[in-house]
Amino acid sequence: MGGMATHLITGSGSGIGAAVARRLHERGDELILLARDAGRAKQLAAAHPGARTLVADLADPDRISWAFSKQPMPERLDSLLHIAGIVDLGPVGDLRPKTWHQQLNTNLIAPAELTRLTLPQLRASRGQVLFVNSGAGLATHAEWSAYSAAKHGLKALADALRLEEADNGVRVTSVFPGRTASPMQAKVHSQEGREYDPSRWIDPESVATAIITALDLPRDAVIDNISVRPGPAVR
Repeated sequence: MGGMATHLITGSGSGIGAAVARRLHERGDELILLARDAGRAKQLAAAHPGARTLVADLADPDRISWAFSKQPMPERLDSLLHIAGIVDLGPVGDLRPKTWHQQLNTNLIAPAELTRLTLPQLRASRGQVLFVNSGAGLATHAEWSAYSAAKHGLKALADALRLEEADNGVRVTSVFPGRTASPMQAKVHSQEGREYDPSRWIDPESVATAIITALDLPRDAVIDNISVRPGPAVR
């Protein structure tokens, strides 16, 4: 991106988001870290000295615009990185509407609303929107219906946005990581009743490298979609 770029990042508290935030911060970029509440904002700011925070709860997309109206918004924004996500597994026969709403709100509707609210700044900078999707956004498995439906939806959101914003110079990228060693993966394993061995899965740093590559790609090109899968060494 050249010079001091400003990035708004969701999910910077752990896993892939933490790796991306750390690397962008180390190279001197400006970070705005989305936090669900003031306590979390304090933790994130302490982890990345000099970073700014914005407080809004992705689980409640209807209130994000209200939350933002009470806080100073960034004047400049070069990228919006949607990395936050939640996962809850279960068969269709057992999943209640509450679980569906939680998965869709955090993983799909909140990213759409965050994008809507920051598009004016992203158009002004001819910036980039990057969605961390999932292998589950391309193919699903038993018990993954709600999460996978949200991630299939996130792919559709990204694909439509890419077509709509091309003339405004906004690049749109989806990253589809396979299973990554993170707190979310530990939760998935416990829900699946399996032992968790982080060494068997992708290091979040490797996914962060793919994300930063997409951000730093010269402006004459765009990476629309990247699939990042466990390499032969970890199989």
